[in-house]
Amino acid sequence: MIKVNNTKLLNNYKKQFNINDIFSIDMNPYMELVLFKKNEYICKEQEKLSHLFFMVEGKAKVFTLLSNGKSLLMCFNQGFNVIGELEITNQFIIKTNVQAIEDVYCIAIPSALVQKYLLEDTKFLKYICNSLGKKLDDFSKNSSINLLYPLENRLASYILATSERSKSIGQEKLIFSENLTELSGLLGTSYRHLLRTLNSLCDNKIIEKNNTKFNVVNEAALRKMASDLYK
Repeated sequence: MIKVNNTKLLNNYKKQFNINDIFSIDMNPYMELVLFKKNEYICKEQEKLSHLFFMVEGKAKVFTLLSNGKSLLMCFNQGFNVIGELEITNQFIIKTNVQAIEDVYCIAIPSALVQKYLLEDTKFLKYICNSLGKKLDDFSKNSSINLLYPLENRLASYILATSERSKSIGQEKLIFSENLTELSGLLGTSYRHLLRTLNSLCDNKIIEKNNTKFNVVNEAALRKMASDLYK
């Protein structure tokens, strides 16, 4: 986590997302802008939450570690999102992993100050309840996706969510690169089934293998296959 000393940018984010409207009291003196670089953990399971985060830019994946040692993808966070609202009512012990899949900017308030000023702020608590309700609804939908949708659809959604957009010689490409062993766990499938599905996408000219990476060659077909999964 890197502190970003840019007051103008911090104020722009506050105004853009009306963050001051969340609180009954003035929390401006306690807010700071922070940056998480790609692949950095914003929250790590079983650790103590250091800050309440308001994600204002970037994209992150949320996943949990199962008792068998495997990870399971829960959802993606993009744009404005609150990270850590469940933990503030549960002794600040983190329940799920949140990892940046591109650079993520957050407005952060230290947990000690959240505990001191906000746990009796009814306006803030009402906002947190609404946020948790939405996340519960999203989690229910995503759990159904993991159970009911074929791997092909879930993989297409994951590729679109995590690919990097690269420009070369006037062309723009989506490039997908991931540890396939870890990915098979996140998507709740076997490594062999994941390879078969990737090969099927290659055979259908939707993606193509390029050494250890995959290039998306038919983004429209991939988007149609992904539908609105994991939103």
